[in-house]
Amino acid sequence: MFLKKKIFQKQWSFYIALFLFLILSISALYLLTNDSRKFRKLSETLFVSELSSNTLSLHYTLAYPENYGLNSEAILPFYQFEEDNGKSDLQTTLDRLSQISPKHLNENDAYTYKLLVRYLNLRLKGSDYAFFSEPLSPSSGMQSGLPILLADYTFRNTKDVEDYLRILDQTDTYFDGLIQYENQKASQGLFMSDTSAEKIVSQCSYIMDKNALSSGEHFLHVTFEERLNEMLKKGLIDENQKSKWLSENDRLLTTVMEPAYEKVSDAFTLLQGSGNNNMGLYYYPDGSSYYEYLLASTTGSPRSIKDIKSMLFQDFQQNYSALLAFLGQYPELLSDPISAFPYSDPEEMIKDLQNRMSSDFPSFPVEEDFTPACTIKSVSPAMENYCSPAYYLTPPIDDMSNNIIYINHKNSPDALTLYTTLAHEGYPGHLYQTVYSQLHMNQQNTSAIRYLLHYGGYVEGWALYVENLSYYYAQMLVKESAPSSAAWFEACRLNRNLQLCLFSLIDIAIHYEGATPSQVKAILKQIGINDPNSASAVYQYIVEEPTTYPKYYVGFLEFLSLKKEAQDLWGEEFDLKRFHEFVLETGPSDFQSLSEQLHSSSIISSR
Repeated sequence: MFLKKKIFQKQWSFYIALFLFLILSISALYLLTNDSRKFRKLSETLFVSELSSNTLSLHYTLAYPENYGLNSEAILPFYQFEEDNGKSDLQTTLDRLSQISPKHLNENDAYTYKLLVRYLNLRLKGSDYAFFSEPLSPSSGMQSGLPILLADYTFRNTKDVEDYLRILDQTDTYFDGLIQYENQKASQGLFMSDTSAEKIVSQCSYIMDKNALSSGEHFLHVTFEERLNEMLKKGLIDENQKSKWLSENDRLLTTVMEPAYEKVSDAFTLLQGSGNNNMGLYYYPDGSSYYEYLLASTTGSPRSIKDIKSMLFQDFQQNYSALLAFLGQYPELLSDPISAFPYSDPEEMIKDLQNRMSSDFPSFPVEEDFTPACTIKSVSPAMENYCSPAYYLTPPIDDMSNNIIYINHKNSPDALTLYTTLAHEGYPGHLYQTVYSQLHMNQQNTSAIRYLLHYGGYVEGWALYVENLSYYYAQMLVKESAPSSAAWFEACRLNRNLQLCLFSLIDIAIHYEGATPSQVKAILKQIGINDPNSASAVYQYIVEEPTTYPKYYVGFLEFLSLKKEAQDLWGEEFDLKRFHEFVLETGPSDFQSLSEQLHSSSIISSR
């Protein structure tokens, strides 16, 4: 009896211990996963909050927003001045993130956490410069950007059409907000120069051309009807619905959008004379410190301006020496450059690039054979003066099957330029990088907040990096049949890099060091740009678009530096395709985080 009691007590003790162990294990598991749940919830809240207040951003980010719990009426954001410029909201989010331990997150979320904290801290720093940004700049402002986004606003269903029309109906209040911001900039002594303001006035009347609007031939008439015709073919709408929407589109363009542009034009006419600086950011109070922030934000480089300048100078000297040596080897290129190219059709060029890149870049990370559609379109003649030579429209993260590349034929690019441009915008450039990284992140169930963290240096640096490779692909095309052309292609590559590098240095000189127009003209004269109008155009563009050139070229140099790091880390195991796979799978990031991830993944793989 005693023995049975003792056995029973032992069993009871065992069950109690087991129960306590289970309770402790569940508690520990809860504590370990609690941070993961908190981070996911916070990032989802940020994602929804950011997109729900701007239907244009929402539409270009998600094809099917209802799957993400976003199904509200169309909204265009309205600018409202905040005393702290959103600083308190940023700090609140950072405080909430500080309560989450990245050590308790899986590898994917931990990396997203790192990016988000760094991204928000940089934005927090930028909140000190409330009136330095320029949403209506002559080269990249919303007065030209909005019509481009409207012209390609995809109609997948009737709600998309209704949202589009609601957006048109809000363009007046949208621009009212931007006019209010410009007035506040002027009151702070930060309004643009009269030269830039005159460009805005001219653009407004040209983009919203009254004759084209009254005749129904404006490109926003034409593109709207084209999209409705596609819906009609698919049976999504009938002729009656199409007719009603065409009438509504015409009404909104002529009674809302055109007057909104006229109001912008009037506002900028009145504001002329209030800008007191025709030169760089250096000449504004705190202009140099703002430029320092802007350069870090735009390029994603962790380097100081001094180190960036040193990197650019070294690269310029190397390319300059290489070009001189090359022209010494092929002197005939100076007097009789030959540029025979076997392709003239953009579709043929894309196909050739896809074939040639296969040995250097991984296939899309999907089980089935997947090749996203790529449609090449021409920029509307009405927008040619205000668009870049080419651009790629990023597809929604939940529908990457259709991709569009626009070519601006204003300057009629030669065959080599078109080939390398398509490499930059398409394969293995923006299109390939965007689709690959998004497919991979979707497979890894990466937090959707990653898609809203923009890294211009990564995106444009990658495109310029692969554009450089495409010059080698072009040389391979003609190496046997036309060796002189192959030599000319290499000279073109070196010359393009020299120009972009020099303009990046001038960007720093103008905005951080206060270089004057005469000083910049003297620099340009040394490299053969003697036309004063050309020099003035270069100076004016850089004044209006600070950090644009460094975004491309510093980003490119950071990728070369990252590749060198990979070569040093991997040694004989370095492989170009492996390096590209690492960059693509890590996805858009700042370069400090990319470097840390490279070292971390190399340590793990070596174990």
